[in-house]
Amino acid sequence: MRTLLLSGVLFFSVLLTGCSTTKRIDALKPEPGNNSPLVYQNTTSFINLPVTMTIADVETQVNKILTGLIYEDKAIEDDNIAMQVWKTAPIKFTEQKGKLQSIVPIKIKANIRYGTSALGMNLYDTREVNLDAVVTFNSKVGLSNWKMTTDTTIESLEWTESPTITIAGKKVAITYLINPAVKLFKSKIEKELDKALVKTTDFKPQVLAALEKLSTPFLTNESYQAWFKLNPLELYVTDAVLSKKQITMEMGLKCTMLTMVGQKPANNFKKEDITLKPVSKMPDNISAVVAAVSTYESASKVITKNFQGQEFGSGSRKVTVQKVDLWNKDGKMVVALDMTGSINGTIYLTGYPNYNAVTKEIYFDQMDYVLNTKSVLMRTANWLAEGIILKKIQESCRYSIKPNLEEGKKNLLPYLNNYSPMPGIYVNGSLNDFEFDKIELTDKAIIAFIKGTGKMDLKIDGMK
Repeated sequence: MRTLLLSGVLFFSVLLTGCSTTKRIDALKPEPGNNSPLVYQNTTSFINLPVTMTIADVETQVNKILTGLIYEDKAIEDDNIAMQVWKTAPIKFTEQKGKLQSIVPIKIKANIRYGTSALGMNLYDTREVNLDAVVTFNSKVGLSNWKMTTDTTIESLEWTESPTITIAGKKVAITYLINPAVKLFKSKIEKELDKALVKTTDFKPQVLAALEKLSTPFLTNESYQAWFKLNPLELYVTDAVLSKKQITMEMGLKCTMLTMVGQKPANNFKKEDITLKPVSKMPDNISAVVAAVSTYESASKVITKNFQGQEFGSGSRKVTVQKVDLWNKDGKMVVALDMTGSINGTIYLTGYPNYNAVTKEIYFDQMDYVLNTKSVLMRTANWLAEGIILKKIQESCRYSIKPNLEEGKKNLLPYLNNYSPMPGIYVNGSLNDFEFDKIELTDKAIIAFIKGTGKMDLKIDGMK
């Protein structure tokens, strides 16, 4: 009787177990490698930026700086002449054989002292003379310390009429007095002209302001919380060249670029760290490598959405994935799937991240169940361990960076289509599609390196 009772209990236990549609699995969780901060080796990009400045703009800006009185000598005792020199009309600039030619109309107001000193008496008289002239200068153009530099020398001075004064009804030439004084004010005007040109073409504030703006991370996709960030490292520039009514120079920016899904990247741009390095030549295009950073947390959320509305299995034996978690262990991705249905619990898979250039997706190749997980499934739910179900699960373990890249390109294009950060400055260019370069795993994120090429130029025309 006791044996019969025990057999009955065992029979009903097996019957109840067999009738149950839900089983609980407990697989061992593969722990992450470690919990270190997000650190990775980024690849530098190079942006070539040809800069063009019209001579007309230089002319406009110099005329704003050089106005009215440009030279004054009040002492008459040393050389018998006191002098004031005014600019009477706008300076005209032209290009002559690679040099900048400046034509400066001037008016001279001079007090001329004439006479003699004898027997302890000063027998002098003073006359005021007003003269008009046109001075022509030539400037060699260079570049130094963020500024266009010039070495200006006088080419000619043409008087409207010969310098004379009237004494006792007769015109007396005073060229012998004027010419030594002219030497003094010529060098003065040369220096003032050089200073005005340097001040006009000091592009450091504008360049640093533009770099600071470019280095500010901006949201490229609100749904994916994708950010783009450019980090300037070094700036290069070639010598300025003068031709065809414009001044041109090649600038190049060495930088790193990244897109990050999730938290907004920090802006660590520092103006004082940017130096200008002179070079003889520059590549003629943009060579950009963007690090598309996806934290495991953000990638997990995207992949979890892929599983919504899907069931895996057949007949009455089906499961749905409620949540996906990702992490890195020993160079592989661990994919944790929280399941409900015929099986309740978490299963673990591993695989290698890869990139599909056609769909622009990150996916996981050579995917398989973690050894302990496979052992548990073979004992409790061998139907779930079948390759066909694993393949279907693998198809959903992917996420696209296409919206990220497209939105990033879309947000960059306005900066390449006659973009004017300030009046009279225009940026134009083109950007080709991005191509996959490589993928890296860190303990915090999946990083896909994407390469892109393009062209860019900056024109200064009509500055106010």
